[in-house]
Amino acid sequence: MRKLGTLTIGQAPRSDITPILDAVIGSDLPRRHAGVLDGLSKADIERDFSPRAGAAVLITKLIDGSSVIIDRSRTEAAAQAKIAMLEAEGCSTILMLCTGHFETLAADEAKLIEPDRILPPTVAALTQGAQLGIIVPLAEQIASEAGKWARLDRSPLYAAASPYGGSGPNLAEAASDLAKRGATLLLMDCMGFVEAHRREAAEAAKLPVILSNSLIAKLVSEIV
Repeated sequence: MRKLGTLTIGQAPRSDITPILDAVIGSDLPRRHAGVLDGLSKADIERDFSPRAGAAVLITKLIDGSSVIIDRSRTEAAAQAKIAMLEAEGCSTILMLCTGHFETLAADEAKLIEPDRILPPTVAALTQGAQLGIIVPLAEQIASEAGKWARLDRSPLYAAASPYGGSGPNLAEAASDLAKRGATLLLMDCMGFVEAHRREAAEAAKLPVILSNSLIAKLVSEIV
């Protein structure tokens, strides 16, 4: 029996992302939504997942709508246990709801779909030499996540703006800045960006915008 498992690095369900999946994946397909941080308090998260100096970080959303910045390697270790849990519950396909780069995640029998492994070759084929501008949630990720875009014909331009708010440049400012620097196409490199963010960025930059979670959802719908 087919069953889709989704795994966010935050807490499930992700009310911002699941509607995008539901729009393209048949409602008859059973689903199980899980999160790396499910059931944890903010004190628990601070104790077990707090960023370390100089280490790669990720940002995610909690069930109360707030966001947290977490250590990538600690998150990866915890995510592996959640993947095993989803397999044990009968998920035949497991979709990571994160575009961050992970080295070691694996499933025994289920199809494990990691956006980080799909987006770079797909975007490279779509852009075909265009000057891509990439919006990441955190400025620190410009360096830590840059390696996955090495296959692009032209080195991308980067800007940071979080889909969850907070300090720093807002999305419109980041998109406009990329356009002024020569970008001809934008990519929102975080599953937390939604259609409203795409419209905001497109209006500010006057450019087409690729929304990572929408692209991944459409591709996943072909195999589930």
